[in-house]
Amino acid sequence: MSSTPRSARPEGAQDMPEAEYAANLRRATLSSSIGSAMEYFDFAMYGLMTALVFNTLFFPEGNAAMNTVAAFGIYGVGFVARPFGGLFFGALGDKMGRKTILVITVLLMGGASTLIGVLPTFHSAGYVAPILLVILRLLQGFGAGAEQAGATVLMAEYAPVRRRGFFSALPFIGIQAGTLLAGLVFSLLTLLMPEDAFLSYGWRLPFLASFVLILIALFIRARLRETPTFVQLEKHEQIADHPIREIFTTGRPGVVVGIGLRMAENGGSYMFQSLALAFVTSAAIGLDKGAVAWGVTLGSLIGIFSVPLTGHLSDRFGRVPVYRFGAVFMLLYTFPAWYLLSVGTEAVAIAVIAIGIGVAVNSMLGPQCSLLPEMFGARHRYLGVAMAREISAVLAGGLAGVLGAALLAWTDSNWIVLAVYMATLAAITTGATFLVPETRGRDLLKETDALRLSEEEHDHRMAAAAR
Repeated sequence: MSSTPRSARPEGAQDMPEAEYAANLRRATLSSSIGSAMEYFDFAMYGLMTALVFNTLFFPEGNAAMNTVAAFGIYGVGFVARPFGGLFFGALGDKMGRKTILVITVLLMGGASTLIGVLPTFHSAGYVAPILLVILRLLQGFGAGAEQAGATVLMAEYAPVRRRGFFSALPFIGIQAGTLLAGLVFSLLTLLMPEDAFLSYGWRLPFLASFVLILIALFIRARLRETPTFVQLEKHEQIADHPIREIFTTGRPGVVVGIGLRMAENGGSYMFQSLALAFVTSAAIGLDKGAVAWGVTLGSLIGIFSVPLTGHLSDRFGRVPVYRFGAVFMLLYTFPAWYLLSVGTEAVAIAVIAIGIGVAVNSMLGPQCSLLPEMFGARHRYLGVAMAREISAVLAGGLAGVLGAALLAWTDSNWIVLAVYMATLAAITTGATFLVPETRGRDLLKETDALRLSEEEHDHRMAAAAR
């Protein structure tokens, strides 16, 4: 880690020795990256399994289309639990600190994912099997509801001010790495294992592997110091006594705009990762499931570069312009993408999914990593980011699977309805970018949300952004 001038360090870290600051910045990056990788490995793997495995193994034989809808319904249950996890752990994170909550959430999230790997199937346990799957999805979602928000806040509060966009985006390479690993593992399992063996025990192996990531994440997080911002809040006795009350009063505008910003990024991500696979491997299209899954793998590989790149660009040109580019790109990309998916050519489908994830989605994710924490005041930042992220995860990501699967079943796999759905999400996010002020370089010790700036501070921020 290169030397960081004291003047460029985050608020509250100016007096910290250089070696100590550099070491904690490295640990924060690694800690957040591994947590992100585990979360998105589990969720991407679950999405792949939902479309191609769980609909077969956890429901009685019968209507294949409705079994897929039911499987995506359980997939959506995890999203329903996320806002409650975000609310519960987010409030604790603003009262107890970022580090403590991140240790708890990685245990809960990873433990539930590991247990999915030992579940009985419908053949051996009947309806107990999908019930247990629902319970574990609830626990997985409850823990994940604060994991990503915590990682986002942790990095924003540790990162050098002038490079906050870039550094805040670095841990989110873990999202791409986790999704890439899930796509790679799934593709290899389906290609190398006979179908009977894969459906018998092969699908369990990726979930059981989550245990290894838990141990690595716990080791790193145990050595991490609390963020400089939270230390300053404790020092000056500015910890919020009632962060939930604050977020639903003064913080509500930020949460609403944050939800809007996430609709295209989150919804588009899950539509390209899971729903597109269900669409192109359906009886109407008939592509090979293992081959098309490489689109997710390639998209995540692109994201390893596009996420930090767009984070860096947001340091130079501002968070809002870069975010708006991603939203408009997805809006323009939607109809050509779903039409090309309907053509039924494997190479084209792989390319469409890869560009959708790697460029359209991740052009928003890069600047989002610093934008969301900068939108909220210090006293309720963890909770604000968690609420914006997780309510949008239900409205966008959770509904993307179950509603999309239902639309496929009701319209006999008509691509136009899916394109309209994704275009709607992109239009919402594009509109939301006109509601948020530029936040680049904002002082994270401020207790006021960016959407509640005084006129004087707003003028100052605009002048600073123009320089």
